[in-house]
Amino acid sequence: MSRIGKLPVKLPQGVTVTVAQTEINVKGPKGGLTTPLPGGITCKVEGGEAHLTRRNDERQQRALHGLTRALLANAVKGVSTGWSRDLDIQGIGYRANVQGKNVEFALGYSHPVVFPIPEGITVTVEKQTKVSVSGVDRQKVGQVAAEIRSLRPPEPYKGKGIRYMDEVIKKKVGKTGA
Repeated sequence: MSRIGKLPVKLPQGVTVTVAQTEINVKGPKGGLTTPLPGGITCKVEGGEAHLTRRNDERQQRALHGLTRALLANAVKGVSTGWSRDLDIQGIGYRANVQGKNVEFALGYSHPVVFPIPEGITVTVEKQTKVSVSGVDRQKVGQVAAEIRSLRPPEPYKGKGIRYMDEVIKKKVGKTGA
């Protein structure tokens, strides 16, 4: 039995789960998400919990069992509390500000970098150097945060650039003077 797949997904107050033939629809106070339901995996909702079972013990079914349970748990958490990823901008003159549906970054280039905010994602900037990306879809939040980080990844000598809040940059030793 899959260690992850056999665990039930607890449904918080206000979250409803409906099971269709090939997908699971999750609705909550923050919005709604759809999770795919692979063939051979079944979902039953009873007593405020969702239980996932698989048809047999083949390798593919075991892998899909745990994956489906993890995706469902992420969807439930997303529609109830939401997902967030914080970024920190370090460097002299590096800053960000939100203008409508875009985030404008000053990252040491000769021009400002304009990043469009995708649908379903909220980007907030506090103190011009703290960027917070939030939304209900964990994959989308992580992808947008990674795209923002890739605009100016942290460099290893001074640590300048955009980094995740919990990221530790291993600094290299520079050249020694003659």
